[in-house]
Amino acid sequence: MSTKPPHPREALFDSSEQAVSLPVCDHYAGVEPRMRKSLELQAELGPVFDVTLDNEDGAPVGGEREHAQLIAELVNSPGNRFGRVGARMLPVDHHAFADVAKTLVREAGERLAYLMLPKPRALADVERAVHEIDRLSVEAGLSRRIPLHALIETHGALQQVQKIAMHPRIESLSFGLMDFVSAHRGAIPQWGMSVSGQFEHPLVVRAKLEISAACHAVGKVPSHCVVMEFKDEDALSAAAEKAARNFGYTRMWSIHPSQIRTVVDAFSPTVAEVDLAIEILMAARAAHWAPIRHRDTLHDRASFRYFWHVLERAHRTAYADGAQLPAEVREAFFPDVAAR
Repeated sequence: MSTKPPHPREALFDSSEQAVSLPVCDHYAGVEPRMRKSLELQAELGPVFDVTLDNEDGAPVGGEREHAQLIAELVNSPGNRFGRVGARMLPVDHHAFADVAKTLVREAGERLAYLMLPKPRALADVERAVHEIDRLSVEAGLSRRIPLHALIETHGALQQVQKIAMHPRIESLSFGLMDFVSAHRGAIPQWGMSVSGQFEHPLVVRAKLEISAACHAVGKVPSHCVVMEFKDEDALSAAAEKAARNFGYTRMWSIHPSQIRTVVDAFSPTVAEVDLAIEILMAARAAHWAPIRHRDTLHDRASFRYFWHVLERAHRTAYADGAQLPAEVREAFFPDVAAR
């Protein structure tokens, strides 16, 4: 057989199985010096993490529109080298939501990687926000619809998490730990927000699992919540690994620059996992994706799909200054990157 083997995305998946793919770390910054520093760090490390410029917690009370203007300037600046800078909106029922949405959509809509929608109380709040953002996008003559993310941090949003995940305009759901715990009016103790307690309290664990499962069911990205103890690198690393390997999250928040590498490293496959994926996928490609035997184990398209996800994750988590996939692997599976 002499024809070139089809790409894994064509050979192993149909169009209904194509899932959203995002950088594994979502870094939040709200005040101007930290926002600018975040863009500088992204330029240094590469697009292994997104930057979310925060208009909800970052804006001074009464200065939300002016803060949105600053965010728009930064999104449009040369500092946004990779097009992976988004913004967190205000809640849809906030009095300044419309003004902030108008500013961000009209002035930065073509370059925003996404808009994060905080504190929806139900699917209806998501639909209200989507309608307003899309209306403004049409008015502004945008050539695209801005991707949208949502924060699950209320009882109502968790009750309707599957419907929210299924919304065609949503590409990722994040878990809002602090507000979710607070919404229980003291019934969840403070330790439920800690780096260890958030993986142990049954109500918090339930919320995390429901969000993750809802996203995976429809090919969306589940994004894990913050770890507040940003100076405890070991605890952060353990939490990130548990979120990725035990809870099925494929993305995680960072709230301090020191957390970014730790999160990315925890969500990266191991060298052994990558080596095995390369061996199997290169052999499968040579066999035009027919079943193969590898180390006395049979593999077919079901396992090929698994190892493809491992390889994609390795590709997404490669630092600009770090180890890369071998050249022949990049040429075979990521030709657009290999050509640059």
